[in-house]
Amino acid sequence: MRLLLVEDDTMIGQAVLALLRGEGYVVDWVQDGAQADTALHGHQYDLVLLDLGLPKLDGLQVLRQLRARKDATPVLVATARDAVRDRIAGLDAGADDYVIKPYDMDELLARIRALTRRAAGHLDAVYEHEGIMLNPNTREASVNGQPVTLSGREWAVLQALLTRPGATLSRQQIEDKLYGWGDEVSSNAVEVYIHGLRKKLGAAAVLNVRGLGYMVPRS
Repeated sequence: MRLLLVEDDTMIGQAVLALLRGEGYVVDWVQDGAQADTALHGHQYDLVLLDLGLPKLDGLQVLRQLRARKDATPVLVATARDAVRDRIAGLDAGADDYVIKPYDMDELLARIRALTRRAAGHLDAVYEHEGIMLNPNTREASVNGQPVTLSGREWAVLQALLTRPGATLSRQQIEDKLYGWGDEVSSNAVEVYIHGLRKKLGAAAVLNVRGLGYMVPRS
């Protein structure tokens, strides 16, 4: 999953960036509201972690402009503004959830998992489909009850596909889930990860839709 971190405090930003990348997320980090607005115009994210007190463009303005474009990307506001009126303003502007600084990192991860599940229409904490199981909380995977070891990017590809069984994702859509700004992308990277998944899960687990991309077949 690809997240946008909007945080102007360098120490906090570095800590959260390391945490999220350690959990397997692809993260782009910007430090002012204007950069955030530009990023949101140019890229599709699974979630935005948004500070409010930002230079150049306030976080509430970023949020309002996002929603004015009818963009439903989940937004988790993370800020030191702890007054009730501030929380109400954030939620009324279109935030999906709110966490107050200093926040517990485990709680932050849990809120991110909950929001991304909800956005995908997946209410259970575990992804299960045709004998394949992914547990984002523990990073465990199995096939028909047998544990399977996936690389970080194999996990990301499989989670993206399991989120929408029956839907075809193009190579570009999958690459967007795997790589952030500045990451070098080899021309056959997606094919390599798909090949690895098929070896570990079975050839029929991920299908190639000729000329379009890849899909996990619907039950």
